[in-house]
Amino acid sequence: MELTQAPELTVVRPGVGEQVDLGTIGVVFKLDGEQTNGQVSLVEHPFPVGACVPPHRHTREDEYSVVTEGEIGFRSGDREVVLGAGGYITKPRGETHTMWNAGDVPARMIEVISPAGFEHFFRRMGGLVASGPPDPEEVRALAERYGLVLERPDWLDDVVERYHLTPPPGR
Repeated sequence: MELTQAPELTVVRPGVGEQVDLGTIGVVFKLDGEQTNGQVSLVEHPFPVGACVPPHRHTREDEYSVVTEGEIGFRSGDREVVLGAGGYITKPRGETHTMWNAGDVPARMIEVISPAGFEHFFRRMGGLVASGPPDPEEVRALAERYGLVLERPDWLDDVVERYHLTPPPGR
């Protein structure tokens, strides 16, 4: 029988966490995989009004989201839903998905990523965005490194139009 050591107690107080701009939305780091024995990472995503995350597909991790403020729309595969504060959704690996601010006030959600590791993509993406619009080739290379497939499904334009969103960067 293999013994696994429990992670050390970690306390993250409200309003605390490294904040990074991802270009379309933000990220606030709460728990990294190094604090959870690689099991999960937790981040918060603030969504400005009109924000739409570029559609993508994870090949290594699943995501679980909890809306904490405002309204956030989700499209995963052929399913679409808008959730208000207190709503939960799963986004399984291998399925193309996107999220957007579906309301007229800023929104926020907590993202649980399992297994951990993808939080490092957010840090590196923030570094690319910090110096201006990133080179699409650098973004593609970074996505590939983290098993992320960037896509532009034919339903995206309809979502952008219906919710009056800023179209995500072209891929």
